[in-house]
Formats: sequence, C-alpha cells, structure tokens
Amino acid sequence: MTTFTAEYLKEAASIIGQLDHAAIERLAELLATVRSRGGRLFILGAGGGAGHASHAVNDFRKIANIEAYAPSDNVSELTARVNDEGWETVYAAWLEGSRLRAEDMILVFSVGGGDAERGISTNLVRAVDLARMRGATVAGIVGRDGGHTARVADVAVIVPMVNARHITSHTESFQALLWHLLVVHPKVQHGPNKWEAVAAAEAAISSTTQEA
Repeated sequence: MTTFTAEYLKEAASIIGQLDHAAIERLAELLATVRSRGGRLFILGAGGGAGHASHAVNDFRKIANIEAYAPSDNVSELTARVNDEGWETVYAAWLEGSRLRAEDMILVFSVGGGDAERGISTNLVRAVDLARMRGATVAGIVGRDGGHTARVADVAVIVPMVNARHITSHTESFQALLWHLLVVHPKVQHGPNKWEAVAAAEAAISSTTQEA
C-alpha cells in the first residue's frame, strides 16, 4: 500500500521537475540589480506568506545584503491601518508611507496572486498596482496561474499544481525552497552562511593537518 507520505513527496518531486528555471534565474538577476542600484526589497504576503516574508527579510538582509522589509512585521501599523482604513489598502498604504520608488522591488508570496474581481487578496492587488504605477520592479512566487501578480509582474515563478487538494501546502513549501535558493544564488549571495563558513574552516584545518 502506498502511504500518504510517499504520495505527497512524489508530488513535491514532480513540482521540482516542472519549475521554470529561466524564471528563477531572471528573479535572481532582478534582485542583484535592485541591490546594485540601491533599491529596497519589500516582501508581501498574508497568512503563511506573511510568515515567509518575515523569515525571507532576514535572509535577504543578512545573506544577500539587500535592504529588505515586510509590512506584516509592523503589527501596530498594520492593525491600525486595517482598523481605520480596511484590509484592501493596507499594504499599498504602507508602501506609500515608505515612499516606494522606481529603484525598489516588491516580492509577493501568495497562493493565488490576488484577484480583485473575486475579492481575493485584494490587498496584494492594490500593492502590485501601486508598484507598477511607481515603476518599481514586481516579482512573485505564486501558485496555480498566479492571478494578478503573475499577469503584471516583471517575473513570476509559478509553483505548478499537481494535486488540487494540496495547492496551498505545496505552494507555501516551495516559496520557502525558492527564496532559500535565491539568497545563496551566486548572483545574489553576499557572504557565506555561518555553518558553511564553519565547515570550510574545519575542512581547511583538516587538509593542513593531513599535509603535515
């Protein structure tokens, strides 16, 4: 009998085989360009995407030396804007307050990518539209057809749907895999990670000892 674990991991392997390598490489190039021109990276998501945004901001700042922010990390401002102005405009208003400019980039973590007509993730739709209006770079790591984000982004990496019952779990899993790929991409990474540096140092000591 095939286990659920085996089936789920088989689906994940299938997704890996279908990912658009060219889109991932293009996203790495855009991130490097944003850093070189002194732009900032704003990472947007809701739910699991907001959790990813917080973690990814740390990695892009520490590993890639890119000035990065996640609006959802500022809980006081986020909830104040939701309370006073509503959920739909909360990220766009946050970006307005941050003086979003053409040198900047927004990166969207979303399953559907936003759909204003169906009232889904309209906060992301408004933020993406503001970024386009300001001339900022727009990118996304999204699921299914990618929605509004994929339609208007400079680049969108789409996590293929291999099982309709697991759209969200697979998309969010691969968002984490892909941003970790990006921060260690040779075009993006700025310095070694801690444990890689430790391993390199240990290997050098071992090599020296063997030569002696």
